[in-house]
Amino acid sequence: MSNTAGQVIKCKAAVSWEAGKPLVIEEVELAPPQANEVRIKILFTSLCHTDVYFWEAKGQKPAFPRIFGHEAAGVVESVGEGVTDLKPGDTVLPVFTGECKECRHCKSEESNMCDLLRINTDRTVMLSDGKSRFSAKGKPIYHFLGTSTFSEYTVAHVGSVAKINPAAPLDKVCVLSCGISTGLGAAINVAKPKKGSSVAVFGLGAVGLAAAEGARISGASRIIGVDLNASRFEQAKKFGVTEFVNPKDHDKPVQEVIAEMTDGGVDRSIECTGSVAAMISAFECVHDGWGVAVLVGVPNRDDSFKTHPINLLNERTLKGTFFGNFKPRTDLPRLVEKYVNKELDLQLEKFITHEVSFSDINKAFDYMLKGEGLRCIIRMGA
Repeated sequence: MSNTAGQVIKCKAAVSWEAGKPLVIEEVELAPPQANEVRIKILFTSLCHTDVYFWEAKGQKPAFPRIFGHEAAGVVESVGEGVTDLKPGDTVLPVFTGECKECRHCKSEESNMCDLLRINTDRTVMLSDGKSRFSAKGKPIYHFLGTSTFSEYTVAHVGSVAKINPAAPLDKVCVLSCGISTGLGAAINVAKPKKGSSVAVFGLGAVGLAAAEGARISGASRIIGVDLNASRFEQAKKFGVTEFVNPKDHDKPVQEVIAEMTDGGVDRSIECTGSVAAMISAFECVHDGWGVAVLVGVPNRDDSFKTHPINLLNERTLKGTFFGNFKPRTDLPRLVEKYVNKELDLQLEKFITHEVSFSDINKAFDYMLKGEGLRCIIRMGA
């Protein structure tokens, strides 16, 4: 692949020209990587709710034409000036956030919120020069989350690219670059349930099921799934969920229902919906004295959270997490290594419910819009 280094590459990309309209497979031109950038050949990518949310452009600033996609795996094609820890041929996961390794957050053992590269949904160009690397039909195409993986090739900042074991099955580990790691890390890195403990998971989409998977791996004996959609309950059993609560089936707040089920409350709760009502329930359903609630879901911009201070004074703990507290370049390679070596009983195949060729990428959107399945893998070479 190195014979294309330093040159403009022509490749196929799924371009979103208008909000909510089907993506169009177009020939695009991709400029070479600039300083501290990496050009990647994408082999597998998957569709996340975040892609759909910004494609629909409901409630946020629209930016079109744009190339979406941020869960993916591929191989480095070439590197820009100043890139020393990646080389052509390396197997990588591009990530929607980053780790510059220089800022206070990156140097802290407690944070993964890089000052330079933390998620910025409004940024549509590259950091180094404020320009897009993509163009088609004579006009620039906007980037998305610094990754734009719905393209045969893409350019990303080196700080948002995790080098992983080349033996890893890329059609599975590609889902670790966003939602699955977010839920899994919320459990194993933040909630940290003890063996034999009880955990409530609010929201049984892909992120919530990843949180349940993390609770199962940690040895929790009771995992209570909370969701308004009862059709999700059967599938959730595969991820270790042992009991189910549908708030619509009760005439009292769901936190009271859970407290009655668990003799005062669960040991840990993980909220994965973004609903403020669910956040309050998740916090108030943990046991006093030792209960820990972890918020994962992203609320609406104007939402606020209200609970009585006595809930905190009674020694309940409320935490938030971003990307499961994983540092992309430091921790993702370790997570992949544990998966490859079977040191962690993480069953990624359970999350992958559909697979389509790149030319059929719009089918992946159809599946998600209909609420069918969890993750759809898109094979770039097909």
